[in-house]
Amino acid sequence: MRCGCSSANTLRRGEEKIINQKHFYGTPLPGVEQEEYTGKLIVIEGTDGVGRSTHTALLRTWLESRGHAVLDTGMTRSVLAGRGIKEAKQGHTLGRLTMQLFYATDFIDRLENEMLPALRAGFVVLTDRYIYSAMARAELRGIDTAWIRSIYSMALVPDAVFYLRISSPQQLVERVLSSGRGFDYWESGMDLHLGEDFYDSFIEYQKRMLKVFDRMSSEYGFHVLNASRTVRSVASDLRRAVTKLIDEPVTSTEDNVSQLQVVRDKPTAAKSTVKALDLNKEAS
Repeated sequence: MRCGCSSANTLRRGEEKIINQKHFYGTPLPGVEQEEYTGKLIVIEGTDGVGRSTHTALLRTWLESRGHAVLDTGMTRSVLAGRGIKEAKQGHTLGRLTMQLFYATDFIDRLENEMLPALRAGFVVLTDRYIYSAMARAELRGIDTAWIRSIYSMALVPDAVFYLRISSPQQLVERVLSSGRGFDYWESGMDLHLGEDFYDSFIEYQKRMLKVFDRMSSEYGFHVLNASRTVRSVASDLRRAVTKLIDEPVTSTEDNVSQLQVVRDKPTAAKSTVKALDLNKEAS
């Protein structure tokens, strides 16, 4: 299903808060309607071990120091399904289809009970991963693309998606090992039998993840950041981009995609914009 309209940001004269009329990729959750929000939804995406959690935490601290109310969330953190997912993954016996439904339940629970209420209250919502990671993982496991996208079509269109991109899986290995946590069974794609050991499987799995994310980057208008640099450099770029997104007033003629273009600092044709918001189009 194609999103029929883009999100509109309007600043009412005489009011201090910018009103965001956000939209969904498809049909919203039951009981949830298109409405105006004063908050912002900011997504931090990227492959496993690239530094999403680190930058989400840094960004939250920085935003709060500037007086913003912030909610941070991420995959497997819902009250309803988060604990169940973690326990099921420990046994390494979770079926592929069941796993996707588990992740979708986790996302929808957090969307309805955490993200939307926070956005209504004017919070900046930071999410470590969004529907894109879930769809990428599903694609690599052979899940039907149209089916998985239809499930996540009830997702809210973010104000910005920052994709932390690293140049090679080998760099991810260095970060995983230096963190001391070692290779994760699922993040290494061991259930897909891609290699003889964790190392080989991790390299191949993350290589495939990079390809999917790179394709999604153009499809959904990600703002790409070179995550191969130092934490300080990446954090600095994130702050500058988020400052433009949050603090700069917008006119009544500017829409959500135009605001994203300001953050990306490069123009995008209207046709490409519509394509980026089409969650249910066939993957190229």
